This record gives sequence, C-alpha cells and structure tokens, in this order.
Amino acid sequence: MRVEVTGRHVNITPPLRQLIARRLTKLERLLNDSAISAQIVLSKEKYGLRAEIVVHVRGDHMLRGQGDGASWPVAVRDAVAKIEQQAQTLKGKWGDRRRRAAGARTVTAPAGPEPSRAPRIVRATRYAVKPMSVDDVALRMESGAETFVVFRNADNDDAVSILYRRTDGNYGLIEPD
Repeated sequence: MRVEVTGRHVNITPPLRQLIARRLTKLERLLNDSAISAQIVLSKEKYGLRAEIVVHVRGDHMLRGQGDGASWPVAVRDAVAKIEQQAQTLKGKWGDRRRRAAGARTVTAPAGPEPSRAPRIVRATRYAVKPMSVDDVALRMESGAETFVVFRNADNDDAVSILYRRTDGNYGLIEPD
C-alpha cells in the first residue's frame, strides 16, 4: 500500500512515520492487499492535534477516519480505529457476496430427468408506436442498426405493422389481416 503523509503546521519526523506505519499494518492485514493507497493529513489545531486518514481500497471504496487528541498516538489511534470498523463492514460485504455466489453454484440437481425450462421473456426497451409509411420506416432502418421496427401503417388505416431485416439483406413486412 502506498502511504502519503502530509503535515499542516507539523514537521513529519521519522518516529511519527513509524507510529503511522505500525498502526496501518493491522489495517493492511485486515484488507488482504486490497488497500491501494492511504493519505494521512496530520494537522496542529488551536487546542489539539488532528489526524485525518483516507484509505483507497479496490473497487473504488474510500475509507475515511478522523481522530483528535492531545498527542499523536491518541489521534492516529482514533482515526485508524474508525477506518478498521469500516474495513470490517466492507470485508463482511465482500464475504457475503462470495458466499451468495458460491451458494448459487452448488445447487443440487434433482434425481430424475431435468425438467425443461420455458424461455424467459426479457423486456429490452419500450418505445412509442408512431404512424409512418412503409417507405419512411425503410429509410429509418437503413440509417440505424435496428433489426425491426413496429409502427402504425399510415397507408393501411393505422394498423400495427412490423418491418424487419431479413438474413438475405432485404426487408420483410408483417401486416395484420
């Protein structure tokens, strides 16, 4: 994990870096190399010290923690504790997703022959059925990537018709009786 430490009104000393590294090791162990980077901002405020930590985790998850205290160990500990709690929750969600996926794969098959399944109906898009002439619909199909168009045939008393692209490259017209 890449760690970037910034100090505002604070000099970042090697012992301060060691304190941060020591506190982040448990977090790295908890996330199993899923942590990409950490940005730590240490600032000295009027009446205390503040540590703000943002950890970027795989899947564009951002874990944020802020700790205030009279000393750096207290402020860093509070911030890391908040992030560890968020990491536990995130890791639990990852585990639940993995268990759900494994449960779906281990469905046992019935002892007898497998019953045939009816094909599912999947609604792709909805669009308005407009009154158009067959020539207008043919021009629309030539200009777009549509394989069929449902329309109200203006030439045939507004009856619903379908113009479709055939495998031989021509167009087929389906009209009601």
